[in-house]
Amino acid sequence: SKAEMRHTCRGTINLATANITVEDSCNFIISNGGAQTYHLKASSEVERQRWVTALELAKAKAVKMLEESDDSGDESVSQTDKTELQSTLRTLSSKVEDLSTCNDLIAKHGTALQRSLSELETLRLPAESTEKIKQVNERATLFRITSNAMINACRDFLMLAQTHSKKWQKSLQHERDQRIRLEETLEQLAKQHNHLERAFRGATVLPASAPGTGGSAKDPCCPAKGDLSDEDDDNEFFDAPEIITMPESMGHNPTPPQRRTGSNISGTSSDISLDEQYKHQVEDTKKEKRTRIPYKPNYSLNLWSIMKNCIGKELSKIPMPVNFNEPLSMLQRLTEDLEYHELLDRAAKCESSLEQLCYVAAFTVSSYSTTVFRTSKPFNPLLGETFELDRLEENGYRSLCEQVSHHPPAAAHHADSKHGWTLRQEIKITSKFRGKYLSIMPLGTIHCVFHSSGNHYTWKKVTTTVHNIIVGKLWIDQSGEIEIVNHKTGDKCNLKFVPYSYFSRDVARKVTGEVTDPAGKVHFVLLGTWDEKMDCYKVPQGAGDNGAEGRQRAHEAEDNRVLLWKRNPLPKYAENMYYFSELALTLNAPEGGTAPTDSRWRPDQRLMENGRWDEANAEKQRLEEKQRISRKRREAEAARATEDG
Repeated sequence: SKAEMRHTCRGTINLATANITVEDSCNFIISNGGAQTYHLKASSEVERQRWVTALELAKAKAVKMLEESDDSGDESVSQTDKTELQSTLRTLSSKVEDLSTCNDLIAKHGTALQRSLSELETLRLPAESTEKIKQVNERATLFRITSNAMINACRDFLMLAQTHSKKWQKSLQHERDQRIRLEETLEQLAKQHNHLERAFRGATVLPASAPGTGGSAKDPCCPAKGDLSDEDDDNEFFDAPEIITMPESMGHNPTPPQRRTGSNISGTSSDISLDEQYKHQVEDTKKEKRTRIPYKPNYSLNLWSIMKNCIGKELSKIPMPVNFNEPLSMLQRLTEDLEYHELLDRAAKCESSLEQLCYVAAFTVSSYSTTVFRTSKPFNPLLGETFELDRLEENGYRSLCEQVSHHPPAAAHHADSKHGWTLRQEIKITSKFRGKYLSIMPLGTIHCVFHSSGNHYTWKKVTTTVHNIIVGKLWIDQSGEIEIVNHKTGDKCNLKFVPYSYFSRDVARKVTGEVTDPAGKVHFVLLGTWDEKMDCYKVPQGAGDNGAEGRQRAHEAEDNRVLLWKRNPLPKYAENMYYFSELALTLNAPEGGTAPTDSRWRPDQRLMENGRWDEANAEKQRLEEKQRISRKRREAEAARATEDG
């Protein structure tokens, strides 16, 4: 009953008075305008629209249930509305009649009063009394006129209420009908959109060709024609049977030449063996670096079924299938920072510490250039996993990374160059999944020391955000500020990574910076983008307040511009090879003489690179379970040692 609706359970929202609002593509909110609010998330835009439509329809029914007493919900004007309106009009009419009766009585008594006053005037009374009687007579006349005016106003109000209430009722009903029609139309459009999207996916994904027919005989990595479409859009969201068949020759996985006792990587599956072909492969990699890897297969995955339980959690603690990964570990991604090592080589030759700082800043920005298309996550390294990259002969540097902590994940990286610099960093990666986007916050400091000058620079990384995690095409943005400090001279460089804004007129992925001396005077202005290039402008000294005019002139003078860094073009068919750069393609290539803990020996990573994702998932699960058991054993040993003193 209507009375019972006022006494609901705690936490209940009455649909009749609920406020239903859409927050974004998947989220919507139901509130009662007070303290009770529900934030709800659907698995897709279509699913959200179905829920919102159903709730709006239920709300309309709830409103009608409140208005109707006989369940006649399809009438244009409910019986309850009519009864209530008629009752109100009857009450108003009776009140007006009462006022009219009072008016008649006032007029009658007023006339009698005036007659009595007139009779008093004819009597021989003192002049003072006659004057008083005239005043009373005038006031009685004014009172009667005012009463008549009030009665007429009440009658006009009643007529207006009777006339306009019908118009308001018709307008309200028209708005309700129109909203229901719009909801039905919107639901049909959402279904059509979903159907067209599925049809489009089915048309763009071709069936896998049989071995020997899908690709070139010379190049087992080359896919069938039509497979070069960007599969990062939304393929994961719809289950599909198409799987690219990988040549069997690419499927054998290496086993480390030595097995270290207690290593998390040792003890691989029995089907992973070192054959003659792999031995030849190791020998070949010593002579020439590889320029391609097996193409990424078009496996589909229900992304939401995995990610819906991850909102608000740290991503490193969530077991993820390799479908979200790229066949490189986080240690190899850290090593990719050295792709533009020549910037540090040039910086080592600079005589001016301020010019040197410009090149260090450009090197800092260049480390983000590989992320613009790289939306897949690297493998989480196992505790004790290492990665060594020896490029002394080719590029003059040697790099070594090690995973030194598992929870929280932390890695140590050290690189030496014969060109006169040393780079080291200790990075902890924290990440939060927020539903629409994923934030990756690297914690830790990067150190760069130049041997000849002794200049010691430090800086930290900015936040990386991956957008459209659930719906839409994944894209990456970098945002925040970096302060690079020369601890020997006190020089500083402040870099600002401008976050992307739909309403901004600035170029996307913009980076700005200023190089200042210890006194705060600006000597160089840096301008560019983190995915393309960085330019440097020398500021003329002594112009304006702290060189403000000089900074403006520096931007305007094209001949003053110095190109510090420009991104190398991606290899051919990079879109089919996880958008790897030339350096990234070589990082997981098998090399002889590496440690048994090297990332190149990870069997799950190797299986994924070779396109055997189902086996890679099983192997990844086995390694993670083995690591969990090892961690529990260490914790138990530590607890026993504590008890023993």
